[in-house]
Amino acid sequence: MGLQFSIDYTGGTIWEVHFAEGVPQTSDVRAVLVEQGLPDSSVAITTAGERQYVLIRTEEIGLQEQAPATPPPTAGPSGSPGGSGSPDASASPDPSALPDPSASPGPSESPGASAEPSPSSSPGAIVPTEGELGALAAALEERFGPIDEVRQESSVGPVISQEVVTGAILLIVLGSIGILLWMTFRFGDFRMGTVAIAALVHDVIVVLGIFAILGTLFGLQLDALFVTAMLTVIGFSVHDTIVVFDRVRENRIRHAGEPFAAIVNHSLLQTLGRSVNTSLVVLITLASLLLFGGDAIRSFIFALLIGIVSGTYSSIFNASALLVDWHEWAERRRQKAFMQSRAGG
Repeated sequence: MGLQFSIDYTGGTIWEVHFAEGVPQTSDVRAVLVEQGLPDSSVAITTAGERQYVLIRTEEIGLQEQAPATPPPTAGPSGSPGGSGSPDASASPDPSALPDPSASPGPSESPGASAEPSPSSSPGAIVPTEGELGALAAALEERFGPIDEVRQESSVGPVISQEVVTGAILLIVLGSIGILLWMTFRFGDFRMGTVAIAALVHDVIVVLGIFAILGTLFGLQLDALFVTAMLTVIGFSVHDTIVVFDRVRENRIRHAGEPFAAIVNHSLLQTLGRSVNTSLVVLITLASLLLFGGDAIRSFIFALLIGIVSGTYSSIFNASALLVDWHEWAERRRQKAFMQSRAGG
């Protein structure tokens, strides 16, 4: 329930392979992963030189596991009748003492033992693993042909994932503090920086809320690019807010004596067309990328799409309204203090 985190945050396995018979469709590869019990995996097509690879991200599965030792002692007499007749072969290796060296040639020589690992082995592949990854390789090769190159096999552990989360939170906090300090210095009023941060919090909550809903309903995941999307949304929203507040600062000089709410309203009307037009151009571009871009960036583009809409809304309606309310509250408080001082004097 709630936010669904990808392996960049939870840890998992990254596997990048090349198929000898051509690049399959990502939807077909994803269907095989679902059949193998990995429904939360992601698939993307990558290019290196003239070759295209399939990049698979899954939950943690076995990497570089040794093949299991030739198990049951009962399979020896039934599978190879001549083996029981040689005293040296049966006396020297204990089944528990020598698992590794004798395990690899055994299955290729005895027909009874080779029938067991065949479902998890993949003929013609160069994948040096067994277990879950070996079974996945076999299923992929059965559907799409042999794998002739494994370009990447790596795992993201919980330590790296914790560093990613900590770094993301630190970036957002430091960015917000920097925005607050700069806007206070630029406009000479810390209230403008504070309401700009409040608008940013609104945008982040909106994006996280929508991703939580879609993650619960459709399994939409947060990957490492989500942090980049959040920082981009923050920058875009602050840019819009700065444009409005800069016009407010100019109009306070030009229209001195007018109510502050009227000055902010004039400023909004003067910058509304620019803000909406800029956002529409960006949204059209993002919509095109969302429709025709690859699966690898779809979550990133969707987060940007939501954030740009929310950022435009919050810059026009939230930040300005909060600034007016704060200013009027401060004025009422100042007048009340003045009246009390006069009454006391």
